[in-house]
Amino acid sequence: MANLYINRRNFLKGTTAALALSSFGAYGLELMHTDRKWRVGLIGAGWYGKSDLFRLIQVANVEVVSLCDVDEKHLREAAAMVAQRQKSGKQPRLYEDYRKMLAEGDLDIVVIGTPDHWHALQAIEAIKSGAHVYLQKPISVDVLEGEAILSTARKHGKTVQIGTQRRSTPHLMEGKKNIIDKGLLGTVSHVEMCCYYHMRFNGNPPLKMVPEFFDYDLWTGPAPMRPFDGLPHGRWRSFMEYGNGIVGDMCVHMLDTVRWMLGLGWPKRISSTGGIYVQKDSKANIPDTQTAIFEFEGLNCVWQHRTWGNPPDPEYPWAFFIYGDKGTFKGSVFKYEYMPHNGGETIKKDVVYERDQYPEDLTEDRIELHTAPATRLHMLDFLAAIENKTHPVADVAEGHISTASCILANMAMALQRPLIYDPEKRIVVNDGEATALLKRPYREPWQHPLNIG
Repeated sequence: MANLYINRRNFLKGTTAALALSSFGAYGLELMHTDRKWRVGLIGAGWYGKSDLFRLIQVANVEVVSLCDVDEKHLREAAAMVAQRQKSGKQPRLYEDYRKMLAEGDLDIVVIGTPDHWHALQAIEAIKSGAHVYLQKPISVDVLEGEAILSTARKHGKTVQIGTQRRSTPHLMEGKKNIIDKGLLGTVSHVEMCCYYHMRFNGNPPLKMVPEFFDYDLWTGPAPMRPFDGLPHGRWRSFMEYGNGIVGDMCVHMLDTVRWMLGLGWPKRISSTGGIYVQKDSKANIPDTQTAIFEFEGLNCVWQHRTWGNPPDPEYPWAFFIYGDKGTFKGSVFKYEYMPHNGGETIKKDVVYERDQYPEDLTEDRIELHTAPATRLHMLDFLAAIENKTHPVADVAEGHISTASCILANMAMALQRPLIYDPEKRIVVNDGEATALLKRPYREPWQHPLNIG
C-alpha cells in the first residue's frame, strides 16, 4: 500500500487525526512515513481558492510552484501568502493565463477555485496536462460540460475530487455512521433542504472603466460579456451568465450530502418553480425564490430557498431534514440532531473546530473556521485516492450528478415542466427543447468541450 506524507509540523492534529485514521483504516497509520512532495498549482487565487490551497498545505508535503489569476492584485497577494505558508519559503511562478501555466506540464495537482463558468475548460485542460484535480463545486454550468469532465478524467486515469466537503465534515460523517447507516431513521420517504441566507447581490452600480490590474475579457472567458460595473469578485454568483444561482451554489451542497448519506444516484425526475418575486430592483438575474423537487424511488427531496425574509427554523437556515418513520435527522454545517419518534432521547453533535491545533487559521482573512477541518479531511481523502488509485469520497462522478441535477432544476423552472435526464444517452427524455439546453453557447473564440472533442 502506498504511503502519504503529512505535514512535518503536526500529524493530523486533533479530531482530524482521529477521523483520518478511522476513515482510512490501517492506511492512516502510514500517512506520515514518506517523503513524497506534491507539486501544486492553483487557478483562481481569490478567497476560496486560497482557502482550499492553505488547507492542503496544512496536511501534506506540497510545493506550490504555480499560481494563476486574471486579477494581478489577487495574484501577488496570494504569492506572498504562499511564500509565508510553505516550508521552502519560495514564491510560486505567476501566470495570468491558465493555459500557459498548464503548458509547463510539471504539476502533480491543480486546485481550481475560479468562478463556475470556467470550471469545465480548466479542469479538462488540467487533467490533460497530467495533473490530478481538486475542483470546486459545482463542477459545471451546463450538464454536458460535466459529462465532458467526467469522460476526460476517466480516459486519462486522473483523480478528481469535488469541493462538496460535507462528505468529509466530521459531525456529519459521525451522524451518517451512527444514525443513518444503523437504520435509526427507519424507512426514509421525504427530505427537505433549504437555504435562507440573504446572499443575493441587490445593487445597481454604474458602469466603470476596467482597472489595469484586471483582465476582464479573460475573466469572462466563455461566458457572455456583461458591461463592466466593478470587480465581479463575490457578485458574479448573482448572475446566471456565470452560474446557476442559489440552487447551483447552495443546493448542490445539500443535495450532494443527502445523496451521500442515503446512497442515492440520479433523480428519476426533476421539477422546479420560482423566480424574482421580491428583489426586483437589482441588476441581479438569479431567482430570489425557488422550490425544486428531486424525485427518487419512494422518496422526494424538496429544495426551498429565499434570499429575503426569515428562515422557518432560525437554527437551521442552510440545512437538510431527513424524515423517517422512526425518527428525523436535521443537519447543517454547524450541527446535527436526531429526534426519535418513540419519545427517546435526542442525539446532538456540534461542528468540530480546530482553533488550537491550527492557530494560523485564526489570522486568515475570511476563513470559514467551521469548514476548515472538513476541507483538511477532504484533501487527505483526495491524496489517498491518488496514491491508492481509487475514487475519492467526492469523486467527479458524484459531483456531476449533484451539479447536473441542480442545473436541470433551473431548466425545469425556465421551461415550466418536469424533466427526466438520461445520463446514458445524454438527453432529456422526450424533450428536444430541453435537450438542446444541456449545452450552453460559448462566447467566441472559446469552444465548448464537446466541440473540442
